Amino acid sequence: MAIQLMTDGGADIPQRLQEEMHISIVPLYLNFEDAQFKTGVTMDLQRYYRKIKETNTLPRSAAPSPNDFYEALKQVDPSTPILMLSLSNGLSSTYENAVAGKNMLLQEEPDRTIEVINTKTASCGIALLMHEAIVKINENYSFTELVNHIQERVEQTTTLFILKTLENLILGGRLDKIKGTLAKTLHIKLLMRGSEEGTIEVTEKIRGDKKSIRRFVDQIGEYTKNVEDKVITMTHCNAESRAKKVISDIREKHPFKDAFLSETGPLISNYGGDGAMVISFFRDK
Repeated sequence: MAIQLMTDGGADIPQRLQEEMHISIVPLYLNFEDAQFKTGVTMDLQRYYRKIKETNTLPRSAAPSPNDFYEALKQVDPSTPILMLSLSNGLSSTYENAVAGKNMLLQEEPDRTIEVINTKTASCGIALLMHEAIVKINENYSFTELVNHIQERVEQTTTLFILKTLENLILGGRLDKIKGTLAKTLHIKLLMRGSEEGTIEVTEKIRGDKKSIRRFVDQIGEYTKNVEDKVITMTHCNAESRAKKVISDIREKHPFKDAFLSETGPLISNYGGDGAMVISFFRDK
């Protein structure tokens, strides 16, 4: 059974997954003072970094409108079921707008089959769920079985973050400049995770880069012990060699069956800043 997979600009999908299933991605918006850009469409990473350097300011992000989702959904053949995996409702109004866009289309074409899932995660967390969906589609899951399975997996998804710099938090007004300057002076690194509600919370503040990376790797064992049959996804912000070293360290200590590594898109880069890394995996039930 053909199923169309869809997500939004809050996801960072590895190229090999995107090509395998022709995943449709609805972009989010980044609003600079002088212009508005669509993530992955009119704003790629190179242009994003140039714009930041030119303006020394961070853009404000905005969710796709209900009409954006309506138009994207309408492009899919009416006979093809659609599964939309949305950026966490705890971080953005994207999920609510996706549901509104779905309802707009269903009013016109009530025979369509469309499901929108609040993933309660972002970046490679959505990529992890997308990989799981592809696996189950290849195992010939029905659309209903697939939706139920992914909804269960959402509750088992662990997403962990580490920030190398606090610059973007300061520039974006999310961290007081005085506190930010003090934290930079003391070389404080932030470890964070996605909460059960789908927000992002700081879990630890660690002094020193090497120590924070060791902790980033070690903490995986607090969420899952059995990784031999599991996949880990990882994204990095402008730090490929650093990320490759960390994913190697992770798999040496925690032998995941497979790993997907990709770069964060403009939206996640806007919040994480240079050197940020994100990992996602399914915790033990």
